[in-house]
Amino acid sequence: MQAHQAHGEAVTSLTPATIKVACSNCNLRELCMPVGMDADDLQRLDVLVANRRKVLRGDRLFHAGDTFTSLYAIRTGFFKTSVASEDGREQVTGFQMAGEILGLDGIVHDRHDCDAIALEDAEVCVMPFVQVESLSREFPVLQRHVHKIMSREIVRENGVMLLLGNMRAEERLAAFLLNLTQRLSVRGFSRSQLVLRMTREEIGSYLGLKLETVSRTFSRFSEAGIIEVKQRQVKILQPDMLNQIFNGAASCG
Repeated sequence: MQAHQAHGEAVTSLTPATIKVACSNCNLRELCMPVGMDADDLQRLDVLVANRRKVLRGDRLFHAGDTFTSLYAIRTGFFKTSVASEDGREQVTGFQMAGEILGLDGIVHDRHDCDAIALEDAEVCVMPFVQVESLSREFPVLQRHVHKIMSREIVRENGVMLLLGNMRAEERLAAFLLNLTQRLSVRGFSRSQLVLRMTREEIGSYLGLKLETVSRTFSRFSEAGIIEVKQRQVKILQPDMLNQIFNGAASCG
C-alpha cells in the first residue's frame, strides 16, 4: 500500500491487499453502482476505482475551475458543494453523503463549476471519467446507471429551484429535514434521528433563507413539538406534521 499526503488529502492506491474495499465488496455498492450485475462483472468494475482519497474536514475535494478528470463516490463522510456569488459570498448548492456521487458538474465543460468541501473527515473512491466512459460502452447497465445519476441531479436542481421560488420558510425547512431523513434511512440510519453535519448558516444558504430565519423556524418547530433539537442533533417527533407543512397543509404558527 502506498500513500502520500497533499493539501490535507491522503491518497491510498488500491492493491490486491486493499481490493476488499473496491466495488465488488463495498457495502455501499447498491447505492452508487448499478444493480443487476453479477460478481464477475463487478470484479471488472473494480478497475474503475483508481484510488481512495481521504479528505479532512474543511478541505476541498476539488475547486471551481479545476480540470475535470474523475467522478467521486463518497465512501464515508459528508460534503457540501458551493459556488461564489457575484459579491463573493458562498452559495451552497447541495449536501452529499455516503453512497452519492460528486463531480458530475465537470462533465459539460471539462471543468468543475463548484467547490466540494468535506463537512467531516471523509473518504471517496476516485473513478477516472475516461474509464467510466470506456466501461459504459462495454456494460450498457453501467451507462444507464450513469445517465440515471445525471438525470437525478437535474431533477434535484429543479426541485431546489421550486423550493426557493414558491415555498415559505417553514415549508423549505420541512422539505430539507424530510429529504435528509429519507436519504439517511436508505443507508440504514434512523428515520427519526439525525445529526446535522452542516451549520444553520449553510442550511440557510442552501434554502435561500437568512440565518435568523433558519434559527427561528427551528425554534418554532421545536416549540410546536414537531422536532426536538439539541445543538446539531435533531429528533423528528411528528413526521406527519412535517409532511403536512411541506405540502402547505399546515403551519406551526
